[in-house]
Amino acid sequence: MINTQSSGNPRRTFARIGRNWGLYLLLLPAAVLLLCFTYKPMYGVIIAFKDFNPVSGIMGSPWAGFKYFEKYFHSYQFPITIKNTLVISLYSFATFPIPILFALGVNQLRAGRFKRLFQTVTYMPHFISTVVVVGLMLILLSPGSGLIGSIYRLFGAEAPNLMGSGGLFSSVYVWSDVWQHTGWDSIIYIAALSSVDPSLYEAATVDGASRWHKIRYIDIPMLIPTAVTLLILRVGGLLGVGFEKAYLMQNNLNISGSEVISTYVYKIGLISSQYSFSAAINLFNTAINFALLILVNWVSRKYSEHSLW
Repeated sequence: MINTQSSGNPRRTFARIGRNWGLYLLLLPAAVLLLCFTYKPMYGVIIAFKDFNPVSGIMGSPWAGFKYFEKYFHSYQFPITIKNTLVISLYSFATFPIPILFALGVNQLRAGRFKRLFQTVTYMPHFISTVVVVGLMLILLSPGSGLIGSIYRLFGAEAPNLMGSGGLFSSVYVWSDVWQHTGWDSIIYIAALSSVDPSLYEAATVDGASRWHKIRYIDIPMLIPTAVTLLILRVGGLLGVGFEKAYLMQNNLNISGSEVISTYVYKIGLISSQYSFSAAINLFNTAINFALLILVNWVSRKYSEHSLW
């Protein structure tokens, strides 16, 4: 009760800040950067509700209401971009358990030197530039001169054009992501497993538990809070398919499956200079993601012990 009253008393709050002024001074640069480069530019989102004219500026441009939102909802690209974004996002959800399984497998490795080497090798793809990864994909998956094409020719068959198929775009996008980021994404789960008290494993061994029983009754329960938190965050980015990789993989042959919200916003905003229209589309995307984050966090808090807040 005393702590509650002190936290609600402005004098005591300022006194506590005064006693720890050095810590708050260290925090100040980060807070200033956050305000200047994250929150201050957010006022520009109002161009989604205006007929933005660069000459008149944001505040001088006339209001347009929900004109550009309605324009997007009635455009022929609306169902295409929503569908492609959802397909890739939901496909990515299917791969969510892979880093967890990977972490469980790594945790079972006992040879320290081999374990460190294995982890290093699997982390390395994460640090490869997206441009380089897409370049490697173009080379390896080329039906004419790539590895896939060479393998097919060995058997006298014609290789499919994986990078030129709209129907296969989501598979190529997602599984290349799995290859690149599984090792890195597993770090947080490996860290959670490293905090398990070794005496639990020793007690389980004494009780005759097999390796599978240790994983099921010790490791998996330890990973559930971390997995739930990351799952909530991933749901909050459901419509947030990354722009860079999708745009680099995109071509005229696979456009039917590769045109997602982020690439469409780029083309409308920066290439076609329809700033208000692109801002409206991006604001719609952000609003949906934020609503999903709130909803999933509420469901998780209601039906389990784990939530973001």
